[in-house]
Amino acid sequence: MISTTEIAKNRKVLRIGHLSTLYHTAIVIMAQRRIEDISGHGVHWQLFGTGPSIIEAFRQGNLDIAYVGLPPVIIGIDRGIKVKCVAGGHIEGTVLASHKDAISSRESADLGTLLRQFSGKEIGVPGRGSIHDVILSELLDRFDLKDRIRVVNFRWADEVLEAFVRGDITAVAGTPALAVAIIRYGNGKTLCPPSMLWPYNPSYGIVVSERLLKEERDIIETFLRIHEDATGLLRERPEEVSEIISGFVGIVDREFVLDTLRLSPRYCAQLTEDYIQATMDFVKAMRRLGYIDREIEPEEVFETDMIRKIHGPGDHY
Repeated sequence: MISTTEIAKNRKVLRIGHLSTLYHTAIVIMAQRRIEDISGHGVHWQLFGTGPSIIEAFRQGNLDIAYVGLPPVIIGIDRGIKVKCVAGGHIEGTVLASHKDAISSRESADLGTLLRQFSGKEIGVPGRGSIHDVILSELLDRFDLKDRIRVVNFRWADEVLEAFVRGDITAVAGTPALAVAIIRYGNGKTLCPPSMLWPYNPSYGIVVSERLLKEERDIIETFLRIHEDATGLLRERPEEVSEIISGFVGIVDREFVLDTLRLSPRYCAQLTEDYIQATMDFVKAMRRLGYIDREIEPEEVFETDMIRKIHGPGDHY
C-alpha cells in the first residue's frame, strides 16, 4: 500500500477511489493484491462514503480512476468536471427495504402502492445525488409523492442502517448490502426485486480522469483487464469470492456477502446499448428534477472502445 507521503513525492501513483460496496470488483482486486503495481505505477486505494464525494475528489484533481454510480458522474460533467465512464460493472443495484409487515410486491405488483404505504413517513437513502437518491426521487415524482414522503440523506450506508434500527426512518433505498443488513440486523425485508425500481439501471461504472484517458490509455486497459476478470469471479464463483471478500473486509461473514451477491447478481464490465440508454434516461430525469441544468450527450459520459475490445462481443448482464 502506498503512503500519503509517497503519493506527495511520486507522481507515478495510480489513485483509485472506491466505496465500501461488497460487489464492486475493488474489494476482490484489493483482497487478491492484483494491482500493487501497474506498469511502474504504485497504487493507492482511497475509500469514500458516497459517489458524490468521489466526484468532488475528481474535481480537486485527487483521483485517476474510481468506482461510482452514473448519476454523480452526470452531475459532475454538468458542472464541468472532466471524467469518462470506460466500463460497466453491475446493474440494478438499488433495493427498497422496510419492516417485515410492510406491503411488498408479493401482495401488490404496483410500485405506486408499495411507495404510498410510506406517506407521512421517512425513507433513508445514502448521499444526495447518489444513484439511490436519484432513483427514489424519480419514483416519488412519478407517483406524486414528493410532498408526502420525506427523503433523509445520509453520508454513509451504516448511518442509514442505524437510523432504521432506531426507528428514525421507516424504509431504506440503497445497495443490496444495505438491504441484507436491514434483513439481518433490523428484522426487515426487501419489498420488490431490484429490477422493479428502474430496469437496467447502471449501478456503477469505472470512471477515469480526462488526463489519464489522454495520456495513459495503456494503464486504463491494464486495469480494465483485471476488472473484467474480477466481474467474472463475482458472476461465476460467488461462493468462492464471498469467502475472499468476507476474509478481506473482516466485519461481515461469508453468508452475508453471499446473500448480497445473490440479491442482485447482474455483473459484467461491458458497456452495452441498454446500459448507455438507461444512463441517458437518468439524464432526462435528473434535468427534470433539478439535479442538472442541461442535457448531457452520451459521448460526454462514455468512452466505450477499450472495454468492448477487452470484453469482446455480447455481455453477461
